[in-house]
Amino acid sequence: MQKYEVGDRIEEPRAATRQSPVSSLQPLPSKLPIAIWVFTATIAITIVGLIIAAPLAQANGHAAFAFSIYNVFHFVCHQLPERSFHLAGYQFAVCARCTGLYSGFASATLLYPLARSLERTDTPSRIWLLLAAVPLGVDFGLGYFGIWENTHLTRFVTGALLSTTAVFYIMPGLIQLTRRHQQEQ
Repeated sequence: MQKYEVGDRIEEPRAATRQSPVSSLQPLPSKLPIAIWVFTATIAITIVGLIIAAPLAQANGHAAFAFSIYNVFHFVCHQLPERSFHLAGYQFAVCARCTGLYSGFASATLLYPLARSLERTDTPSRIWLLLAAVPLGVDFGLGYFGIWENTHLTRFVTGALLSTTAVFYIMPGLIQLTRRHQQEQ
């Protein structure tokens, strides 16, 4: 074995130390944040599914089931036909803006772990949430005061923008609240 001179002493070469690729990866999130994410995503997807199921049920002769969906959503939406998307000749269970709110929330919740670790419970600055609400407020205000006629697309997009941004405040909050509750027990 060859020896090397290092300063005033002689040493044998050291074995090369390589860090394993697995050890350089981030640790997997604990089960609690994953469970909260799965639960939240499941509820969000179910809501969007029901919004779309109402007109499909109505079109396929399941009027009672469709009515029960419309009836549940009438508590959170005006359900005006002229402000709603239609499928198979029947309106969605909520208006275009609410469809955007629910769809944006469901999409962002599904993609959340790709954008941010489920272990993180910090939230972005609140200014981002306020800025995401501005387009919706402007779209609503201009339409309400008759300055500009908003469309299904503007209603949908402004709703989706707000709810997509809201996910980055809601998910960390749910995880933090659940952890806190778990620690108290």
